[in-house]
Amino acid sequence: MKFFSSLLLAFLCLNSVVGQNDQNTRTRYQLPIQRTTTPVLLDGKDDDEAWKTAQEIEAFQNHWPLDTGQADAITKVKLTYDDNFIYVLGIIQDDGTRIVQSLRRDNEDAHWNSDNFTFVVDPINNKQNGFLFGVNAAGAQIEGQINVNGRQTNTDPNWDNKWYSQVRQYLDHWIVEMAIPFKTLRYNTNTSEWGMNFIRGDLKNNVYSTWTQFPLNYGGTDLNFMGTLKWDQNPKKANGKVVLIPYLAGGTNRDFEDEGQDTYNQDFDAGIDAKVAITGSLNLDLTINPDFSNVDVDQQVTNLTRFSIFFPERRNFFLENGDIFSNFGGWEVRPFFSRTIGLNQGKQVPITYGARLTGNVTNKTRIGLMNIQTREFEELEAQNYTVAAVHHQVLQRSVIKGILLNRQTGADVTEGKYSRNGGLEFAYLSPNGKVNNTVRFHGAITDEKLDDNYYYGFDGNYNGRNYRAGWSLDFVGENYITELGFNPRQNNFNAITEEVTRQGYTRINPWSVYRFIPKNSSLNQHGPRTWHMAWLDKSEGGLIERSHGFAYDFIFKNTTELRLQAQVREVNLPVPTSFLGSDYTPLPAENYYFTQYWVNYNTDRRKTLNVDFRLQYGNFFNGNRFNSSVGLNYRVQPWGSFGVNYDFNKIDFPNEFGQTTLHLIRANAEISFSNKMFWTTAVQYNSQSQNYNVFSRFQWRFKPMSDFFLVYTDNYTTDGLNIKNRQIVFKLTYWLNM
Repeated sequence: MKFFSSLLLAFLCLNSVVGQNDQNTRTRYQLPIQRTTTPVLLDGKDDDEAWKTAQEIEAFQNHWPLDTGQADAITKVKLTYDDNFIYVLGIIQDDGTRIVQSLRRDNEDAHWNSDNFTFVVDPINNKQNGFLFGVNAAGAQIEGQINVNGRQTNTDPNWDNKWYSQVRQYLDHWIVEMAIPFKTLRYNTNTSEWGMNFIRGDLKNNVYSTWTQFPLNYGGTDLNFMGTLKWDQNPKKANGKVVLIPYLAGGTNRDFEDEGQDTYNQDFDAGIDAKVAITGSLNLDLTINPDFSNVDVDQQVTNLTRFSIFFPERRNFFLENGDIFSNFGGWEVRPFFSRTIGLNQGKQVPITYGARLTGNVTNKTRIGLMNIQTREFEELEAQNYTVAAVHHQVLQRSVIKGILLNRQTGADVTEGKYSRNGGLEFAYLSPNGKVNNTVRFHGAITDEKLDDNYYYGFDGNYNGRNYRAGWSLDFVGENYITELGFNPRQNNFNAITEEVTRQGYTRINPWSVYRFIPKNSSLNQHGPRTWHMAWLDKSEGGLIERSHGFAYDFIFKNTTELRLQAQVREVNLPVPTSFLGSDYTPLPAENYYFTQYWVNYNTDRRKTLNVDFRLQYGNFFNGNRFNSSVGLNYRVQPWGSFGVNYDFNKIDFPNEFGQTTLHLIRANAEISFSNKMFWTTAVQYNSQSQNYNVFSRFQWRFKPMSDFFLVYTDNYTTDGLNIKNRQIVFKLTYWLNM
């Protein structure tokens, strides 16, 4: 504890040093907003009376690739409000040449790689969390929640809520009007100042500009460098306390591998979600018998590691304020991961009900309480999950965080009746955002009452304009069991005995990056980066694994990128391990030393046809590995996007350890009939998992937040394309304001 006390004191002292150069953009950039007495019609025009009297932002500042001076392209913004909405008007001037990657809503990559206009807002005004609302030049919407984790400002575009926009294109400019309901936001009714910023993407010139000016090593959504929206009076609590979202779903399915099922089964189901505004900043989410059949299928990958792959959460119920629960732990060690609830080996486990209370109880304190009950499923007992978390802001931008987790079964079992975790963290972040460090201590309890059940350590970053560095040190106990989390490196599968053994470890990871920012060059940035990782056996202190890497990156003005990379690895396999399957002899538990090389290249992403290419070659344990990956993407602006990705791996181990080639092919098509009607299809062939998958989804958003989905899914074997299972489902959701 003396070590952690000294570390905490050092960073408290550092606060007074690194905070002195804080660029106070919230003082220097301010915009008054006044209530309108005349209606605002969303039609992509700026001729409403309300806009004639609203104060205007007349200029944006350069942010990328240069962060000095006023932007050449003119962007004008106005805001006003009434009882129900905050309105935003953006006038984006250009030469009429616009890049639009897609009309589909909630497409994050397409949004930032299109000509776009984005409104980011911090309604609590504490630089900890906020919201994002954006459109591209053809009107495709995206919304997301913003949160801070360490120095990183993260955006979750999977969050979905109700708001309105209208875009109209003209010869030399385009106009966007937004109407954002107050009840969509979580805000402080006791303050007349909100944090706010705007981002404009000019893709023809590959330039991004923002209302406020701040260093380019911070993303445009960074909560620390916002301006201030000054209300003429404190915003009142939104009208309407309850939103109901009932659904009706049905379909037909058949498992062809189940000999007892000789026909298709028809299923019909119904359930309901509810959102209850407890206060302006505290929200209660409820769900009864939820259904997630409309969620996108996971993108398949080739896994040549010994560990599980992390897939992101996509289910809407878990997303609002999800960072309150998920922003704990470090790299590869997460005490809570929501996909452990309601999913088992890719199959959906029925959820009876769920409740989540999240948001701010004061300006500085955020809480999260969650309780979910699942039903019996195959060999799994019914389970109850409870999670409680609190974030309290201290100093200027730092946070003290705590979390408690409990998984409990009501069944009369002798083992696995419960699993509990708890932890405390102090996340220091300097006022100017350059330095951060998080110190953490977590514990785990199961009904086995095992020792060595702790996880503690720290990690942090320095974020300069040219030089960036990071560090981490983790101590993970052998019995730090995270049934509600993600901790893959702890478990080792013995391919001979088919037993899983747990291993505690210590992980050390320093890294650094330097970026040259040339002027009058075809390059935006270039420079080296290096990283070093070591995993040590926590009990015996011996080496488990280490890696040392060096890379050099070239980032061009035309969006082309070239990355060269080399890495040296040494691995002491703790157990016999099979990388190629049960047909070959597993690699023995010995020491392996090998070197690998990579080349990554992508062409201009603004072109209608662009290519991503990766080439990897080198040793792989006691053999060799050759990997080639190519992705072809073709855009028919603005309604169609088509892509094919092929990943090839050739593994060559000596003698009885085997040789094989692995193929992963993904073809996808995205057709947008309008900004409200979309059809997406993905076909995936994975020889490693011996699965051929077809996923096709039609979505019609007939009203805001009200959708009709039709989803078709097929799975086949790769040997002879014998069908495994087939499913066709429909789902209808409807948003009701009470």
